[in-house]
Amino acid sequence: MNAPTALSHLAPAIHPRAVPTELIDALKARFATQCSTALVVREQHGRDESSFTVPPPAAVIFAESTQDVADAVTLASAHSVPVIPFGVGSSLEGHLLAVQGGISIDLGRMNRVLSINAEDLTVTVQPGVTRKQLNEAIKSTGLFFPIDPGADATIGGMSATRASGTNAVRYGTMRENVLALEVVTASGEVIRTGTRAKKSSAGYDLTRLFVGSEGTLGVITEVTVRIYPLPEAISAAICSFPTIDAAVQTTIQTIQLGVPIARVELIDANTVRMVNAYARLGLREEHLLLMEFHGSPASVKEQAETVQEIASEHGGHAFEWATTPEERTRLWTARHNAYFAAIQSKPGCRAISTDTCVPISRLADCLLDSVAEADASGLPYFLVGHVGDGNFHFGYLIDPDKPEERETAEGLNHKLVSRALQLEGTCTGEHGVGLHKMDFLVTEAGAGAVDMMRTIKRALDPKNIMNPGKIFTQ
Repeated sequence: MNAPTALSHLAPAIHPRAVPTELIDALKARFATQCSTALVVREQHGRDESSFTVPPPAAVIFAESTQDVADAVTLASAHSVPVIPFGVGSSLEGHLLAVQGGISIDLGRMNRVLSINAEDLTVTVQPGVTRKQLNEAIKSTGLFFPIDPGADATIGGMSATRASGTNAVRYGTMRENVLALEVVTASGEVIRTGTRAKKSSAGYDLTRLFVGSEGTLGVITEVTVRIYPLPEAISAAICSFPTIDAAVQTTIQTIQLGVPIARVELIDANTVRMVNAYARLGLREEHLLLMEFHGSPASVKEQAETVQEIASEHGGHAFEWATTPEERTRLWTARHNAYFAAIQSKPGCRAISTDTCVPISRLADCLLDSVAEADASGLPYFLVGHVGDGNFHFGYLIDPDKPEERETAEGLNHKLVSRALQLEGTCTGEHGVGLHKMDFLVTEAGAGAVDMMRTIKRALDPKNIMNPGKIFTQ
């Protein structure tokens, strides 16, 4: 496969369908002020954090109930018009773009926590509940929801993209933590998948089918997730390293020794400089590992001492520990501000994001060669990674008005993904396929597997109205 050029690899997915005035009139009649055709509203719902520019949807429906979603989908289906679910717009791979026209269904007003079952460690929410809102709602129970992709994304959006983030090394991803769903199908029917039971052998696992389907099979309207007891003790630490290799080798050895570390994040020195300028943090401008340990006071102390010893063997120094929530928040601000700090470092730029994940034993092989290629390209970039599970991200900063910069960034991304696949990894550890990784999916999964995905899509969505043009071209 040749490296993709500009947006040429997206061309098969971009062919807007006409939205008849009869549908717009029907939507306005059904939804009144919950339906907007104002350009500013449509433009807001026609972009995400990706670098792609596509015309906005023809209308936006602000759903307030499952019935609203079902009625909107039913009307769209009657006219064979695409439907694109919208959460908070934080996706990175063009998931929200109306590449084939259609209507956007904004689920942000469906933001109620429906039930908290503390005894069973489960909670059921509407899809517009954000992860921070969920944790605020359950904090009095002594429980928390650990999936943290950085952005304050919605639980529905996180389910749709099979998100993970900084805590995945210990608590897993949305795949492991979603127990049940309510979904509006392409015909407007409301179905339920899964239960609150911890396990089931009843039929096909439809929950896992919809988790990660990126809105291409249905609209998620309710989610039941696992929650966890807040650790008795939490300690966070920053450790500086002379080289990226030293930081990576520390991570690999920590995981291979079975240390139950909750988070271990890499920020390269270049990104630390960006974060310092953006947030005035005053961090040492060297390669950093940010770590967090959960457990009893004794186990946290043991974990931290073990990792400090491993890091010292690899030249790690300047450990900074934090045990209070305020101190931990300050340390993690560096990681959570990385994307925005990078964007601010080059005014007017957009980021071409990568999202590879490899087996932990191959992390150094994949990451170090990719750093060398990025340095040689001359493009500014940032580098962060959930390196505890082999996942890392480059963000190549490009001027959207300079096609040659996009070409360079896409070429770097192509080399990185090719390397990850050769090392038995994946083109996307958590962001999803969206528009950007459709070609890579074929290389990773094989034509036969992608054809099977298409078969499932056609069976569940015969009119191809559910977020068409994403994951694969139809």
